[in-house]
Amino acid sequence: MNDLAPLLTPEGRALLDEVRGTAPADELAVATRLRRDHPAELVSAALGQARLRQRAEAKFGAEDAGRMFFTPNGVEQSTRASVATYRAECFQAIGVRSVADLCCGIGGDAIALARAGIRVLAVDRDPLTAAAARANAEALGLADLIEVREADVTEIDTSAYDAVFVDPARRGGRGRIFDPEAYSPPLSWAVEAARKAPYAALKIAPGIPHEAIPPDAEAEWISDRGDVKEAVLLFGARVTPGARRAVLLPSEAGIRASPATKLPNPEVRPVGRYLYEPDGAVIRAHLVAEVAEDLEGGLIDETIAYVTADDLHVTPYATAYEITDQLPFNVKKLKALLREREVGILTVKKRGSAVEPEELRRKALPKPHGRNAVTVFLTRVAGAPTMLLGQPV
Repeated sequence: MNDLAPLLTPEGRALLDEVRGTAPADELAVATRLRRDHPAELVSAALGQARLRQRAEAKFGAEDAGRMFFTPNGVEQSTRASVATYRAECFQAIGVRSVADLCCGIGGDAIALARAGIRVLAVDRDPLTAAAARANAEALGLADLIEVREADVTEIDTSAYDAVFVDPARRGGRGRIFDPEAYSPPLSWAVEAARKAPYAALKIAPGIPHEAIPPDAEAEWISDRGDVKEAVLLFGARVTPGARRAVLLPSEAGIRASPATKLPNPEVRPVGRYLYEPDGAVIRAHLVAEVAEDLEGGLIDETIAYVTADDLHVTPYATAYEITDQLPFNVKKLKALLREREVGILTVKKRGSAVEPEELRRKALPKPHGRNAVTVFLTRVAGAPTMLLGQPV
């Protein structure tokens, strides 16, 4: 069903309530029973929407997801609620009272902005997506603050709004799009639209090459509980051109560097007592040098983003591990060591190694039976393939 309207009727809403929480194994029996009293297409649509709501709980929480309406792409591409809330708070903090949300999708960012008291024009050219955004604004009691418009964002006049947020589509029929000019709309158009606004945020893929970042933008990478979720280019009078920032949610800890404060690459040192694994947002933002300085540490290899130090430091920007062993890469030696220490739980991390963690785990610990746990880092130390063994602090 490519139309949400039947699900918005009293019959459709009653069906959605009835199929809420249906397990995949029970769908056939539930569908068979409901089709005795309801159109088959409507029953299928309700069950499909129930599946999407279950998938969306990870992003929106059970309470909101249970009331919202989704498309498959909408669940996949929408902003996680924690990230959208952080961004809305940033807009609110600088006095933004109205935002043009271009390429709004099913309305994840618009919802967070409206909950911050900001008036939103949410625009998407796909009819079903726009319908979902409109239904979500109504379902969450935010219709007074969110105007949803089905239109081509390139034809929208945003001059009446305090800020612009642009989230171009970065997926196509074959999956992720890596060429920024193949975004929909292209990155070049989105940048020009952002430059016209008093303040603007432009969402991009976290893996964008730094050389593709416009010189007049400030770039921010955001992680949530250790997973890098997105990167954003910021434009306007309140930003520092060329600055880079990493923000870690849920704590909102942030580390930042501007062109004027750029640090040289950290020195390469022998592996010390502690190894620090920087958060992914720190690595994407090229702020490992700043974290290394804060930790009074150095790198284990000039090309590897692991920081080593002899002392333990508390930092939100990296996870600390106490290193117990340093071995040249050798699966047989590792297997013997794990057996000797009665290791039954093996966590494998890698950086700068072609070996797949699951492959090493299978070979080094074919029959887990011990009670101890170890973390193994497959990496390079001063250019040599190395295994570092340790425990998280």
